[in-house]
Amino acid sequence: MSTTDVSRTDAEILGREDVNDLDAILALSNTDLDEALHTVKDNADSIFTWDYEKGARPALNKLYEKAKHSQWNGETDLPWETDVDQEKIAAESPLTPTVEGFAALGVDFKGTPFETWTNKEWLEYQIHSQNWGLSQFMHGEQGALICTAKIVETVPWIDAKYYAATQVMDEARHVEVFAKYLDDKMSGHFPINHHLKMLLDDIIEDSRWDMTYLGMQIMVEGLALAAFGMAYQTTPDPLLRQLLRYVMSDEARHVAFGVLSLKEYYDGLTDAEMLDRQEFAFEAAVRMRDRFLQQEVWDRMGVPVKAAIQLMKQDDPEVKNQDPFQQLLFSKIVPNCKKLGLLDANDGWLRKRFDVLGVTQFEDWTDTGEEYELLDEVAKDREAAEAS
Repeated sequence: MSTTDVSRTDAEILGREDVNDLDAILALSNTDLDEALHTVKDNADSIFTWDYEKGARPALNKLYEKAKHSQWNGETDLPWETDVDQEKIAAESPLTPTVEGFAALGVDFKGTPFETWTNKEWLEYQIHSQNWGLSQFMHGEQGALICTAKIVETVPWIDAKYYAATQVMDEARHVEVFAKYLDDKMSGHFPINHHLKMLLDDIIEDSRWDMTYLGMQIMVEGLALAAFGMAYQTTPDPLLRQLLRYVMSDEARHVAFGVLSLKEYYDGLTDAEMLDRQEFAFEAAVRMRDRFLQQEVWDRMGVPVKAAIQLMKQDDPEVKNQDPFQQLLFSKIVPNCKKLGLLDANDGWLRKRFDVLGVTQFEDWTDTGEEYELLDEVAKDREAAEAS
């Protein structure tokens, strides 16, 4: 990925002419299902700094102090003794499709793979979907673990190194608790989605420290923060709700870390350098959107993947990508990109792409650089315990 004065075409960025080309999206799938180890070349330099002045960047220092105060233990601070009945949770979830629900919407599955499906099959689908979603959270958290360790090595400021070191601990804890929940409470793992894997590989392979921030802290963590919030609102499981509350407390700081660090750095970049980052943000956004097609779930259910996706989307060329669930996932990303100047640099290059994705309406929502203190659920629980 090289800095250029001329914008690359969408085809050059994404490897396909049409951002919504379903055949091209589904052509990319994880073929290494039995892979236990995955190696990515890290091309970055490790940077020492001999400037140890703590607090030279007050906002980062404040974030570091908040992180130290808000650490939690994944083994002892969550109610793991909670009994989890996954089938009951899936049955109670408002996200679980039903035959009656489709009928009320006027959806006709006659002549399709879903024609003979009863609520039993839709319940099975939801169970697989839960396993898939939590598995992708877990894989993404390991990506964050590796990327944040890279930030410790590559960022030139001591305040940023201090904070990034706390995030390494956060991410290790997140991988731990999602893996434990999947192993002990759910009914199976899914391998990493190929679109997510490609994105993580790109972030790690890039030699520039700020690209690690942009790809992970702003894009991946920003989407994760929104996704965790939606999962928290829809799951009836008290254990998962508590787990998500605490993970979200950490994630809000992580995204704020990216906003606070990159705002200073991006203010000094040229238009060509900003364009390079805009293109990267667009590619990352599309990769993350594509992974939510859940092609692995349909494959496991034995349903033709393309047909299933088109039927579930009730595919219409006039309303493509207007899925409100997928749009809401970008509610944290878009305002942060705007604050960093990425949305409108170079005659609004990224704004135009986000318009195509249907997510620009979130641009004036609160950016995470200001929001993280409101989401400190760990501190709230401790204060409540002390007051009782």
